[in-house]
Amino acid sequence: MKNREKILIIDFGSQYTQLITRRVREAHVYSEIFPHSITLEEVIKIKPSGIILSGGPMSVYDAGSPQIDPEILKLGIPVLGICYGLQIICKDFGGVVEPAKDREYGKTVLRISEDSKIFENVIRNSIVWMSHGDYLSKVPEGFQIVGQSDHSPICAIANEEKNIFGVQFHPEVVHSVEGRKIINNFLYRVCQCKGDWTPKNFIEDNIERVKEKVGDSKVICALSGGVDSTVAAVLVRKAIGENLISIHIDTGLMRKNESEKIGKLFDEKLDLHHIHIDASQRFLKNLKGVVDPEQKRKIIGNTFIEVFEEEAKKHGDAKFLAQGTLYPDVIESMPVKGASVTIKTHHNVGGLPEKMNLQLIEPFRELFKDEVRSVGRELNIPEEFIERHPFPGPGLAVRVIGEVTKEKLDILREADDIFIGEIKSAVLYNQIWQAFAILLPVQSVGVMGDLRTYEYVLALRAVTSVDGMTADWFRFDHNFLENVSNKIINKVRGINRVVYDISSKPPSTIEWE
Repeated sequence: MKNREKILIIDFGSQYTQLITRRVREAHVYSEIFPHSITLEEVIKIKPSGIILSGGPMSVYDAGSPQIDPEILKLGIPVLGICYGLQIICKDFGGVVEPAKDREYGKTVLRISEDSKIFENVIRNSIVWMSHGDYLSKVPEGFQIVGQSDHSPICAIANEEKNIFGVQFHPEVVHSVEGRKIINNFLYRVCQCKGDWTPKNFIEDNIERVKEKVGDSKVICALSGGVDSTVAAVLVRKAIGENLISIHIDTGLMRKNESEKIGKLFDEKLDLHHIHIDASQRFLKNLKGVVDPEQKRKIIGNTFIEVFEEEAKKHGDAKFLAQGTLYPDVIESMPVKGASVTIKTHHNVGGLPEKMNLQLIEPFRELFKDEVRSVGRELNIPEEFIERHPFPGPGLAVRVIGEVTKEKLDILREADDIFIGEIKSAVLYNQIWQAFAILLPVQSVGVMGDLRTYEYVLALRAVTSVDGMTADWFRFDHNFLENVSNKIINKVRGINRVVYDISSKPPSTIEWE
């Protein structure tokens, strides 16, 4: 962020790296993840207030294990190493890391043995979360041991003079009782952060950034009707006013009556004066016969851009496309982290064509969903927008498993409408992060009246989450599920069986495709 303090998080492939980012931002300090391959020059250019080294699944001595330019640790910037990050510090400053005789996983007790800035006001004996197979057997020169555990005699180290610290446990996870306090100590006592990461400051920064980038050109904004694109449109409009051209494309992959409903809200409550384009036949034609979910996403991404670029030609000076892309979209779509792999391509990230005539404006590319909602509230966007469940860019195309047809979409739309309607009637909507139905490419035998049926199976999915990076399935009352199942089977022709998905993320993703 321009002119704002920033914590640089260097990733070595830990499953908790995004959680470190969240903990720092929750403390009102901006943080951003970079791969371990980041160069010394890049770090100097970023001018971070501090650096956090993440954990990782490998040993620091393994062939091909992720490393860091040791000179980064000598810049005089405060450093906190977590697990693998601690071992990197130890190795690069001349200490010794060895395979542990007893591996340490799960909860253990941290015993603080010496005073340290990162342990100020931290309980001397507290529960922390461990996940490591190596341990420190020799402390680097200039460092002292400030914490121990039963299986890690060197559980935390500190070089108070150089402001370099390391902990073997994971303070970012909720199981580490004093973890947030330790992270906050690093941010405020060590890095001397002021805590200027607020929705108001974010808005001010990005209004300035958009104005500088766009100038007098026009910007086309892709309005899906979801929280992200809606908040993005309002933010960009604040920056450039009437030079924003808001467009909603009806892909034919929307929920029941959605395009019509959100169109009224755009114009009547948000003053966006959007352009409505019905491209449903075009999208369905391009998706005909396609089964692979990655191919679906790429086709939808390409078709979106084709439609937007055609519309842009009608506005000769439109050079930019604004999108509501989020940080989880970026993380899941491409290996931006140390040892990460692509989980799935989001249509607005990896699904975009390599050559585009429009330049992208993505104000939320480094934000999580709840952060976007906070920005939306600061912009006075009505709660009916802010609290909407996430809806995937590819729409129902990734909720019709297998080939997408109008018949299947119509069946799914009706079933999904009943499911969401019942959730709202039961006053459960705001307790759930995301809820939806999935039409499976499976037909089963059923009996309706005296007739045999052979119709589709519908899966229901509802999860709780904070940012979509992890999620747990929602515990509905059995009577609620029974009622929903009966209504769907009785009212939606084409479905004779309903199942409920009780998978968490990980190992499953929230969407099925």
